[in-house]
Amino acid sequence: MSADPLPPTIEWADGFVRLIDQRRLPGELVLLECRSVDELCEAIRTLAVRGAPALGAAGAMGVALAAATGEPLEDAADRLRATRPTAVNLAWGVSRALAAADPAAEAVRIAAEDVERNRRLGAHGAELLPVDARVLTHCNAGSLACVGYGTALGVIRAAHEAGRRPSVWVDETRPVLQGARLTAWELQRLGIPCTLVADVMAGSLMASGDVDAVVVGADRIAANGDVANKIGTYGLAVLARHHGVPFYVAAPVSTLDPACPDGAAIPVERRPDEEVAALAGVPLAPPGIAVENRAFDVTPADLVTAYVTEEGVARAPNDLPL
Repeated sequence: MSADPLPPTIEWADGFVRLIDQRRLPGELVLLECRSVDELCEAIRTLAVRGAPALGAAGAMGVALAAATGEPLEDAADRLRATRPTAVNLAWGVSRALAAADPAAEAVRIAAEDVERNRRLGAHGAELLPVDARVLTHCNAGSLACVGYGTALGVIRAAHEAGRRPSVWVDETRPVLQGARLTAWELQRLGIPCTLVADVMAGSLMASGDVDAVVVGADRIAANGDVANKIGTYGLAVLARHHGVPFYVAAPVSTLDPACPDGAAIPVERRPDEEVAALAGVPLAPPGIAVENRAFDVTPADLVTAYVTEEGVARAPNDLPL
């Protein structure tokens, strides 16, 4: 991966975990080393590492850390799972490493598989985008949300690499600004034309005919096809349906949760009040104001035009490889 303009988001480094500290982007590219399960749990909770596929690798590497440091594996697994309850990949990665004879080897395997899966996913999804497509995306579902390559941005990246000349409307993604800080950073490094917009501008862009497709990632897809993704995704799906814009969800098969019947059964993480009431430590609201900070919302399956996984394009929930 040395030729890739984007370094690996997370990797096992022979006894510890090395990851890009996404809290420091876009100002500086800093690698964080986690040498205990507690350090990794803190990195996950504080969004130093985030994104469903990346969390799958992080969960497996956390179990490997516990094995390397002599911590009880089941206790470590419980602490890791509790850090981010919505992203099903985290628990999936933990479970795979727990079941392996060598958790570290399994973690390395999961990381390598992630990049390969995302490249396959991107190739399938690129065929959905017309030449010169103007694509709107939300949050960050690129290389930084995975071990490498990306899911929603993987689709756009594959289209770019195939010479289809996509350009991207980048939602800022309040309140933590993953779009402004992370997606824009990735796209610039990849040389893909992009324009940052306020989240509330999406409807105006669709109304003026400036959006050809919406492509987003997912943190969990229920058995009926309902999709949990970063807060604001549901609103985009409603706008896309109203304006006749295709709405695509790109996610690996590990994000599918056949044990979860529908979106109502997906746990939605609540995050700290200060993410909404302040920005970079600067207060935006009066002291003591009540804050509701849901990190995710659920988009009903009937608003999804198609799902893109490494296995192909599914036009209906029944076609998903559950």
